[in-house]
Amino acid sequence: MSDGNSSTLGSYVNAATGAAQRAVGSVTGDSSTQAQGEVAKAQSEAQHENSHTTAKLGPVAADPNTGATATDNANRSTGSWDQTVGSAKESIGNLTGIESLRQAGVEQNAAGKEQEAKGQLKDFGEGLQNRAQGTVGGIAAAITGDREEEQKYKDIHDEGKVRQRGAEADMAKRQGA
Repeated sequence: MSDGNSSTLGSYVNAATGAAQRAVGSVTGDSSTQAQGEVAKAQSEAQHENSHTTAKLGPVAADPNTGATATDNANRSTGSWDQTVGSAKESIGNLTGIESLRQAGVEQNAAGKEQEAKGQLKDFGEGLQNRAQGTVGGIAAAITGDREEEQKYKDIHDEGKVRQRGAEADMAKRQGA
């Protein structure tokens, strides 16, 4: 996801644009302009929320016990963004009766769910792989007495653990657990 999609400033610009479009649409009675304003408003809210999440954690998960971090697969955040925008389009399409907008929202939301799931699965698989590699490499390094190499493999293991657990947490959240 580009910085423009998650910046707080960008969210304020979109909010102002949306408010102006809604006002013009309201004054002129043009429902399509009002709908565009609603889409811009929904996008600005998603951008604003995303910018604050990114500022706190970003697409990086961290283990509070070890301090290990792992960057989430880009498909996870892009998919989440597409779901948000798709839901907004669908809602606005339902509200205004614009079937093409509603359908586009349904399709974008579904594509976003699929993309996010692919990212979660990729992170989960890479996490398992890193944990195994770190464990085996760490054992081999410990046998040879190479403490620097042992630490390197411990870091790989810990990053894998963070990546795997982050994906597991997101998947559980999606399932309502």
